[in-house]
Amino acid sequence: MSASFQPQSARRGFLRSMVGGSMLFPGLLSQLLAEDALRSGPVDPLAPKSPQFKPKAKRVIFLYLSGGVSHVDSWDPKPKLFADGGRTVSVNEFQGRKGDFQMFLKRPQWNFRPHGRCGTEVSDLFPHTARCVDDLCLIRSMKSDHTNHYEATLGIHTGSFNFARPSLGAWTSYGLGTENRNLPSYIVIAPKTPYAGSQVWASDFLPGSHQGTLVVPGNEPVANIQRRVGRRELQELELGLLAKMNQRHQVDRASDPLLAARIKSYETAFGMQAEMPDVFDLSRESDATLALYGLERGSTQGFAWQCLVARRLAERGVRFTELIDTGSSDNWDAHGDMMAHAPLAKNVDQAIAGLLQDLKLRGMLEDTLVVWTTEFGRTPFNNAADAKGREHHHWVFSSWLAGAGVNAGTVYGASDDYGIDVATDPVHVHDFHATILHLLGLNHEHLTYRHNGRDYRLTDVAGNVVRGVLA
Repeated sequence: MSASFQPQSARRGFLRSMVGGSMLFPGLLSQLLAEDALRSGPVDPLAPKSPQFKPKAKRVIFLYLSGGVSHVDSWDPKPKLFADGGRTVSVNEFQGRKGDFQMFLKRPQWNFRPHGRCGTEVSDLFPHTARCVDDLCLIRSMKSDHTNHYEATLGIHTGSFNFARPSLGAWTSYGLGTENRNLPSYIVIAPKTPYAGSQVWASDFLPGSHQGTLVVPGNEPVANIQRRVGRRELQELELGLLAKMNQRHQVDRASDPLLAARIKSYETAFGMQAEMPDVFDLSRESDATLALYGLERGSTQGFAWQCLVARRLAERGVRFTELIDTGSSDNWDAHGDMMAHAPLAKNVDQAIAGLLQDLKLRGMLEDTLVVWTTEFGRTPFNNAADAKGREHHHWVFSSWLAGAGVNAGTVYGASDDYGIDVATDPVHVHDFHATILHLLGLNHEHLTYRHNGRDYRLTDVAGNVVRGVLA
């Protein structure tokens, strides 16, 4: 090898010795492979950016329940469905197949009761969250485009039902950057892989630094978070040497944004090693706070742990945190028996209520947007009179928003008497996304990225801000 290549080779070898084989920061290091990263842009892709107009929310905590929660057993009371259970009804589609089908109406498994000052009815499936209805704007008229898990999961996260596209969290990171350069702007906490896999939190054609960083509940939530050298001082010396090598390497490459972003990714990696362990250290949380979430001291499992960590990430300036309760199996996909919803609800219910109350007590709900959703609902009918379960249902389902800028204590939209289709004020997934971005101070029509000669956006060529859910 000629002498002219030795400095670069030495630098690469040094990098390999420090981070080689690490899976610690996939969302940051994937920047190296981003096809369009060489276009001109900010040196630091995660630098804080001003919103396009005054925002209500500074950050988002996105609660995603995988598998299809039954709207008629949770958030959407249907007295007529209770009364007419067992009778037949005609529908023109069943499980994605078009035709003329005679189906049997199925009564809900849980009773509904009014809660809070607003009197919104919620089923006994979510008794803890039901007591927080005065802080919720409940949407009972959500619509999706697909009845399969993969496509519907992709759609609720990316706005695309057929092709990989950047996720809502990635678009948020791209539009606003991060408030804390020591932590990723977008973090996903999930115990298992959901439908559609890592596409759920991918950045796709956006710069790779906007991809979600995966945290897995357990004793080692982020792999290789501990320093490989014994002392912080020694690592700082190594990084100082690396910085000098980077500066020398960049002299002839000053206009290369990929290189600049790569350097920033290593700086964030060092910051994560310093700050992320503290995020996961819950030892200083009070007994009262742990009890609020229903979390046993020392536990690192369950949705309660995820929710408490989400609050700690929000405190530290993480822009978008998504919590996924389970994976692509053993989830809310209750074809066989609706009673499978019971243990899944128990895992999340108190934790979600605790998160809302904790944010409110700390004054954080005023500028934090909490989103609860699933990919679709479940059929109010089935093809057998004695069926115990429900099938996929994308015609209408329920979601809710809470916190910054939300018209709290209200219900928006409605389904028909049986919960089969939207009756008033439909909210498509694109509308849902447009509204979330609006609360963050981002115009969904103007938040675009040019890729392959076209300007792309989260909402494709559709979507309207749902003004009725705004305070």
